[in-house]
Amino acid sequence: MRIAFFTETFLPKIDGVVTRLCQTIKHLVRFGHEVLLIAPEGGLTEYEGARVYGVRGFSFPLYPDIKLAIPRPAIGKQLEAFRPDLIHGIHPCVLGLSTFHYSKRHDVPLVVSYHAQLDKYLHYYGFGRLEPLFWKGTRSAYNISDLALATSQAMVDLLREQGLKRVELWQKGVDTEMFSPDKASPEMRARLTQGHPEDKLMVYIGRLSAEKGIEAARPVLQAIPGLRLALIGDGPHRAKLQEYFAGTPTYFPGFLQGADLAAAYASADIFFMASRTETLGLVVLEAMAAGCAVVAANEGGIPDIVRDGVTGHLFTGGDIDAAAAAIRRLITDDEHRERMRHEARLDAEKWSWAAATRQLEGFYRELLNREQELPRRIAQFSRENASEEQICGALDISRATLRRQMRRRARQELRGQSA
Repeated sequence: MRIAFFTETFLPKIDGVVTRLCQTIKHLVRFGHEVLLIAPEGGLTEYEGARVYGVRGFSFPLYPDIKLAIPRPAIGKQLEAFRPDLIHGIHPCVLGLSTFHYSKRHDVPLVVSYHAQLDKYLHYYGFGRLEPLFWKGTRSAYNISDLALATSQAMVDLLREQGLKRVELWQKGVDTEMFSPDKASPEMRARLTQGHPEDKLMVYIGRLSAEKGIEAARPVLQAIPGLRLALIGDGPHRAKLQEYFAGTPTYFPGFLQGADLAAAYASADIFFMASRTETLGLVVLEAMAAGCAVVAANEGGIPDIVRDGVTGHLFTGGDIDAAAAAIRRLITDDEHRERMRHEARLDAEKWSWAAATRQLEGFYRELLNREQELPRRIAQFSRENASEEQICGALDISRATLRRQMRRRARQELRGQSA
């Protein structure tokens, strides 16, 4: 297959979406597929055997780490040369919105995937009143696609409740070779505890942004003597967090990657996640793979990952007393903590990126096979004088898909007449 991805974010930026996309591209190429990636310009022209076409953009004022790239005609030329079998838009927002145009222009199926709870982000940045408009636009856009994917069952349920059609679950994945308990490092623990490795160490790893609810860690620190915190990562909220955590045993080591990141996970006692906006929570799964005990808010996609009381502790979002109680138990009951770390690792081992990509490959093949079958079925309904609405409902396809098939049929008939 020839697959064209459109994404709003890619390397050198690192987050859960980029991690999933990188692993997906690597495995699709390994499985023998050709991949073209359309992304904001970041200096890369190739990644793991896939060609990368960078589109110039500008920083988003509310979140400077995000670069917004505006669609331009050169993208069409890239697609014409590549001739994709299908297009996959990774959470289409600005650049990704052109996936709908190019799917129609090139008469190829369109897959979209949902990776961020932008509806909740709106509230954190003072635009909560726009949520109904956001969902109206999301419904209109996503329902044009042939398939919509979400990365947790909670998000599948949410999208369906909001009126999105043809929504399926794209299973989770984690790199269990990179993230492993054997990557624990005395040097990294000493660094993250600022020279106090005998103390208990709690970490958060990810974007330092308002919607992550990182401030919830401060009352936990104050309630539990001998507990230290490392906030690993960077983002637009860092300066405010440094001010907020001043005077507490909190360390900001900045952005870590590779062996250092793996060592940070494995060297900590507890991974704390208070965010209530996670579509999945890949960092939680990475912490589990590293054998780090997890305490996380029972919100969004997190319950899809953590089995409460078995592979981690879940608390009701905002209930800091419950979070502190779970952490206190973990740091005082060594046997409980070690059992939880072991079970977490066993769960993580079930979710390889190869398996997640094979599942995605299956979605692609099923979609392309259906494309081959649709002309016959549409022709049958047409002979019965069924309306567009009736055909779309009976075949569970969008009007865009139906009209794509009709255009193909018209071209074939024209070629037959010319011959």
